[in-house]
Amino acid sequence: MTPAEIRDEIIDILEDISPDDELDDLDDDKNFRDQLELDSMDFLDIVMELRKRHRVQIPEEDYGHLASMTSTVTYLEPKMKDIVKA
Repeated sequence: MTPAEIRDEIIDILEDISPDDELDDLDDDKNFRDQLELDSMDFLDIVMELRKRHRVQIPEEDYGHLASMTSTVTYLEPKMKDIVKA
């Protein structure tokens, strides 16, 4: 997957987890927590959804890499490079 496809996938997951949040104005460089009403369970849902959809394993010690869209895409890019978007 390309970085743009990974970003789209994260947006899709966020829409499922937090349907009331406005994601069109998301600042990719700001922390998700500063922009969206996400709690720690929501972040766990993101990790679980990535595992379910794409078999991407994210160890708990790496959860900090999922703080913003930019850091999430950067972290996931090597893990998802061989995944073909359906």
